[in-house]
Amino acid sequence: MMGIDVDVIFKIAGVGMAIALLHTVLEQMGKKEFAQWITLIGFIYILFMVASVISSLFQKIKDVFLFQR
Repeated sequence: MMGIDVDVIFKIAGVGMAIALLHTVLEQMGKKEFAQWITLIGFIYILFMVASVISSLFQKIKDVFLFQR
């Protein structure tokens, strides 16, 4: 049975909340440049997580339609 891996969703949400907290703290300290870099690094990290999920999805679709196991 194929379903959404809820663990990945919680990881993405956790990283997003941590990045938002760090961004807010750094901006309050006056370190706006560091806050922007942290946000960019967090975005890239989440982008790679989503890319791996999409890659496994395409592999499952390929397995279903090409009948390979």
